[in-house]
Amino acid sequence: MVEPMSREERDAGNRKIKLGFLLLVAVSPPLITLLGDPTVGQVAIAAGGGLLLGLLLVWYLGRLASEFTEGSRRLR
Repeated sequence: MVEPMSREERDAGNRKIKLGFLLLVAVSPPLITLLGDPTVGQVAIAAGGGLLLGLLLVWYLGRLASEFTEGSRRLR
């Protein structure tokens, strides 16, 4: 049988998912700006905006997910 995940394994997996999502969101705007022959400043602004947006989304989705997991823990 498969043993349940430990708390440390679950936390490590969640960190990897958050980092992957953050990288996906942060890298997308600079790559899109490269389609229009941008200046270096424009790429830097797009990268900064993508990073900020990614951080906000990870924070929001983390809060949203914690509401669901806290609710399921109360039922046990």
